[in-house]
Amino acid sequence: MPYGTVFRPGLFAGETIIVTGAGSGIGRCTAHELAALGAKVVLVGRNREKLVQVQAEIIEDGGKADIQILDIRIEEDVIAAIDMIVGRDGPIYGLVNNAGGQFPANLEDISQKGWETVVRTNLTGGFMMAREVYNQCMKAQGAGVIINITADHWMSMPSMGHSGAARGGMENFTMTAAVEWGRFGIRVNGVAPGWIASSGFDTYDGETRKTIRTLAKHVPIARLGREAEVAAAIVFLLSPAAAYITGTCLRVDGAAPNMPHNYHLPDGPGNSHFAGFHREILPKVLSETDEMDDN
Repeated sequence: MPYGTVFRPGLFAGETIIVTGAGSGIGRCTAHELAALGAKVVLVGRNREKLVQVQAEIIEDGGKADIQILDIRIEEDVIAAIDMIVGRDGPIYGLVNNAGGQFPANLEDISQKGWETVVRTNLTGGFMMAREVYNQCMKAQGAGVIINITADHWMSMPSMGHSGAARGGMENFTMTAAVEWGRFGIRVNGVAPGWIASSGFDTYDGETRKTIRTLAKHVPIARLGREAEVAAAIVFLLSPAAAYITGTCLRVDGAAPNMPHNYHLPDGPGNSHFAGFHREILPKVLSETDEMDDN
């Protein structure tokens, strides 16, 4: 069963596109869709086992994928990795800065090390990846697309203040890069996923897991999003159809940030999700019960 993309076959035929954080979740899904559309996808991440598994899935489905083991927080490694990718795979058409991570904590409980670790992962690493594809490839070739994955930080991010600060910084970096690099034919945009039923949900425990199962009732569209719905937004912004779109951020969040606190959301059926990803794996937390967390 192939990926159920809505985009035309061969849209990215012959193009090399890097996806960071490609070993799971939104990155894995996006890599699958890009490969299904003809791209040669470079899967970037720290966990070799996960990347090899995704690579095998893509090859089994008839696509092309290379892997690059990389900690995007280490500058010299980023520089060397982009040099290696350009030498091995040729010009880089696109970069999807998807890698990220955080942990729940109130601001007063976050150490300097914890704060800087999250900021380096969610902001600094993405900046260095973008800078290097620009310096080593995109500027000279006069074309390229960079997509930075941020988050719904519009109403603040209590218990995730380190991530909110980093994501807000990434959004401003996106706007600045679009201005500085646009004259070289390079577009830079962001995609802000809301509450997406992805593997990242299973990294949390305790009260956070219970909260996750209540999120849908705070979304006007009455459900959580799916990985394929984020991937579709990324693919559109990478595509030639978005040639005049740069320096902006596309929200994929079911209008959750538009919910005023004094409004009670009536029950309703919402809409059905886009089931494009044929290898989707729903997080375990969504099928558990509160009692399971108490044991």
